[in-house]
Amino acid sequence: MGVRDAVGAFALAAVVAWLATPLSARLARRLGVIHVPRERDLHERPTPGLGGLAILAAVIAAGLVFLPLQREYLGVLAGAALIALLGALDDRFDLHPVPKLMGQLAAASVPVAAGVYVDHVTLPFLGALDLGPAGPPLTLLGIVAVVNVVNWTDGVDGLAAGVCLIAAVTFAVLALSLDRDAAGVLAALTAGAAAGFLRHNFHPASVFMGDAGSNLLGLLLACVAIQGVLKTAAVVALLFPLMVLAVPAADATFVIAKRIKYRRPVYAPDRWHFHHRFANIGFSQRRTVMYLYGWSLSLALLALALRFVPYSDEAGHLRPGWAALLAVFGAIAVAASVYVVYVLEILKFRRWRERDIQRRVETGELPALSREAIEREIEREIETGEFEAVRGEPGS
Repeated sequence: MGVRDAVGAFALAAVVAWLATPLSARLARRLGVIHVPRERDLHERPTPGLGGLAILAAVIAAGLVFLPLQREYLGVLAGAALIALLGALDDRFDLHPVPKLMGQLAAASVPVAAGVYVDHVTLPFLGALDLGPAGPPLTLLGIVAVVNVVNWTDGVDGLAAGVCLIAAVTFAVLALSLDRDAAGVLAALTAGAAAGFLRHNFHPASVFMGDAGSNLLGLLLACVAIQGVLKTAAVVALLFPLMVLAVPAADATFVIAKRIKYRRPVYAPDRWHFHHRFANIGFSQRRTVMYLYGWSLSLALLALALRFVPYSDEAGHLRPGWAALLAVFGAIAVAASVYVVYVLEILKFRRWRERDIQRRVETGELPALSREAIEREIEREIETGEFEAVRGEPGS
């Protein structure tokens, strides 16, 4: 088992997902699982869901062919089936958050009970940290956290599938390089299933994955991270999943912070996700997705560089040339992150402030101003941080 099996698993899963997705859309129409646009949604027409069932079919098919039929991986497949079916029920009946969370915990407990859990982590400069009996429950919570992080990312055509594709390919390369071949195959078939589905889900999407798909992909990525990275002795093992899943994790962290700040239920839907904020400043769905793909890819490349660039020798001394190359990858990731923040915050402020000034000119609160004068005033406000206080929050 190795690279050849991983490539085969990717190909089989991609083909099955590609062929099965139209069938899942047909099933969704028969069952009435149609996503009608709501106020917070970005799609413009009713779209069938249950695409996650096609992803599940691809995962099961490729898994039974290419994965070792060991207890751990049978547990992963069983947990995947359970959480996808739970998601399908949620897509059909819109379950309350509490039973949905209980179902996620139950599904995640299946692979954990089968041995997919972290009993120690390797920390830079500190070595191995034994988690003891806290390992399984902490792993359970971590899997459910990743499930919901991915679920919240699924709000615009192709975003969740594409980000999961990038993450799964990265995990596959990392796992195979660390001689965790089975985990590498699991990551590869996850990537293949996401790729086959993405063919139908990229804007304009003909089908949505729904919670059946996002929950499934989240659980698979969490299990891949555990089996393929966290269980190894690699010094930067803990950093790999943090970087590979940084974009959906950052989105979830920002949204939770906003909801807490404004005293809203953490589970209540809103328009504060990154994809909503891009839409608020006028980005199309495709442009939004490509920006977030690029950000995810820059962080994935940094994770791969940390694995493959020999920036230090066995004694721990830096090799200047290789360290400089690693610094380049780090700079690219930082630049991408800063640029996204610039787009979301500075550009959002510019457009909101321009509309606010124009509104006040129209109502007579301000004298008539040319477009050039408005732009000069906004530039001054950005440079100095001095502008008139307003009520509410711009672009929220």
